[in-house]
Amino acid sequence: MEYLPNILFAIALVIGIGFFTKNVKKLSRNIKLGKDVDVSDNKQQRWKNMARIALGQTKMVVRPIAGLMHIIVYVGFIIINIEVLEIILDGLLGTHRLFAPLGSLYNILIGSFEVLALLVIVAITVFWIRRNIIKLKRFIKPEMEGWPKKDGNMILYIELVLMFLFLTMNAADFQLQQLNAEHYVKAGAFPVSQFLVPLFDGMSIANLIIIERTAWWLHILGILTFLNYLYYSKHLHIILAFPNTYYGKLKPMGQVNNVEAVTNEVKLMMDPSADPYAAPAEDAPEPEKFGASDVMDLNWVQLLNAYTCTECGRCTSECPANQTGKKLSPRKIMMDTRDRLEEVGKNMDANKGEFVADGKQLLDDYISQEELWACTTCNACVQACPVSIDPLSIIMEMRRFLVMEQSAAPTELNNMMSNIENNGAPWPYNQMDRLNWVNE
Repeated sequence: MEYLPNILFAIALVIGIGFFTKNVKKLSRNIKLGKDVDVSDNKQQRWKNMARIALGQTKMVVRPIAGLMHIIVYVGFIIINIEVLEIILDGLLGTHRLFAPLGSLYNILIGSFEVLALLVIVAITVFWIRRNIIKLKRFIKPEMEGWPKKDGNMILYIELVLMFLFLTMNAADFQLQQLNAEHYVKAGAFPVSQFLVPLFDGMSIANLIIIERTAWWLHILGILTFLNYLYYSKHLHIILAFPNTYYGKLKPMGQVNNVEAVTNEVKLMMDPSADPYAAPAEDAPEPEKFGASDVMDLNWVQLLNAYTCTECGRCTSECPANQTGKKLSPRKIMMDTRDRLEEVGKNMDANKGEFVADGKQLLDDYISQEELWACTTCNACVQACPVSIDPLSIIMEMRRFLVMEQSAAPTELNNMMSNIENNGAPWPYNQMDRLNWVNE
């Protein structure tokens, strides 16, 4: 019975990490459904981008209030994990405050953890007010109704509870230290939780131990629960922001990628020595599908983008099409891509790892043509994203499919293309009349 708590803790840890590992494998499989793309170039610049954007949070502080609050939560999350390491070791070894021999350094660590916990509580409160009372416009868009709104609030509630459990655990521990309770060595500084100690006045050592142990268990089990909740939440960006910024686009924003097959066709047409009517070689590969109509037609970086989306809405708030009442929301493009990818993944889970056609696709079933053609390709969404997501690349691939596979471009666009082909300009005037405006 002496080792029962340690055994139970080890079982909880194995289950929690095991389930998380299973979901990570599923996540990796889904992302690898995308086409291969070479992003091995300029590694030095990619590391710099990851350090600057993901670690340094440089694009978050463009909006100072949200940026500052996010940095507090982010730093709190990173640093308090040191405390989590001690809890895990204590749980496995049956010790209490294993790092206490660090002395003054330990006092500084625990004190800084508490200050950060308080700051996180303040930041979370500000975030909740912005979402639910002030109701910032970017948080009440149509795509944020239902689960996305609940998920955003759920994350705030979980983090709030975890911080209060941490402070309650420390407050009870501090009181037990003052009472010279067995096993509760005097260690740590408690600049915040000491103000909760009056709540425990008059309690017996036995009751204080129950409170301290209950808070300790709920805190670590809550962290393991939160870890596994990430896969189902927009907070997956806590993990994916780092690879996503590393693999982010390095080319100038206005540079659109060319389709190799089309480039080769144009080169063939411009080669006077080539026979345009020659039949392709027998061993020539089957022509690839132009553009994308479903998630499997996108590349794996674009699918990584979809899973990394924080649903912050900065892209949509900067989008001129959305600002002028058009249906397009770059955030929705990413959320729809992720939802469809999840649907495909569940299909594979139900069919022993094979995808069985379900009569659905990303185009039309999730993203409408109206949304795609509302885009001005201005790259405002790409510039605004704090974690280097590129919604425009997905929009362009789906447009490419509509034009090159289905000849389904809008009438206005077809007219413009015909005019450019016939008149050398987008307007329906004969080339001989192009300079007539000079006479006026």
